[in-house]
Amino acid sequence: MIVVKIGGTNGVNVDAVMTDIAACVTAGQKMIVVHGGSGETNAISEQLGHPPRFVTSPSGYTSRYTDRATLEIFAMVTSGKINTLLVEKLQKLGVNAFGLSGVDGRLMVARRKEAIRIVENGKQRMLRDDFTGKIETVNGPLLALLVDAGYTPVIAPLAISPEGEALNVDADRAAAMVAGAAGAGQLIILSNVPGLLRQFPDESTLIAHIDKAKVEQSLEFAEGRMRKKVLGASEALALGVGKVVFADGRVERPVANALAGQGTVIS
Repeated sequence: MIVVKIGGTNGVNVDAVMTDIAACVTAGQKMIVVHGGSGETNAISEQLGHPPRFVTSPSGYTSRYTDRATLEIFAMVTSGKINTLLVEKLQKLGVNAFGLSGVDGRLMVARRKEAIRIVENGKQRMLRDDFTGKIETVNGPLLALLVDAGYTPVIAPLAISPEGEALNVDADRAAAMVAGAAGAGQLIILSNVPGLLRQFPDESTLIAHIDKAKVEQSLEFAEGRMRKKVLGASEALALGVGKVVFADGRVERPVANALAGQGTVIS
């Protein structure tokens, strides 16, 4: 099993990614796709007059502040538009893709954060009414049911709380949890950079390999969204995933390149 996470930022060559995934599935490889949607959610939020707001935790992680209106926009964009169009692309390529979010069948259950601590203007404060969560369980039997029936799941980054509330969850960490629950041998995280860079944004400083015992030490090189990817990689490895690859999603053969070891390989 291979799990491929497609970044939600601009620049990823989605058509090339889908072509590679279709080639792998046609050759008999079992795959699960997890996707983001931050870039398009930002654009549509602006158009709807509810601009996005990002907050930073005391430990330096940046996330989207998700009030109820933002949650509904996020669901519309990720589970509605992006998920459907990715499934359409795979269906055109002969792959029987099955689109769903973590809300469907309680695929991903997450604990809602009653309040989040943020740093704003140099001071810490608490934010409430935030519909984000940390995934606690993934319905592995549901994934196995779909895959064994010949489907390729395509998963949007929404989860359900134990109380039945839809929640926004981080797509990189969702991919890590899905990879662990599916018993994946490999997690490939595609974005608009070639991998983890020692000196961002200098792409010539790509770190080619990281020992899995030293993943958390590599956080010192991670800038912005890459911090969540490193955290997701650490969680995937802890769940038994054999290898995580941060790879370039902008190129013509993104998945094939990642499988060949191009990018940052953590193993």
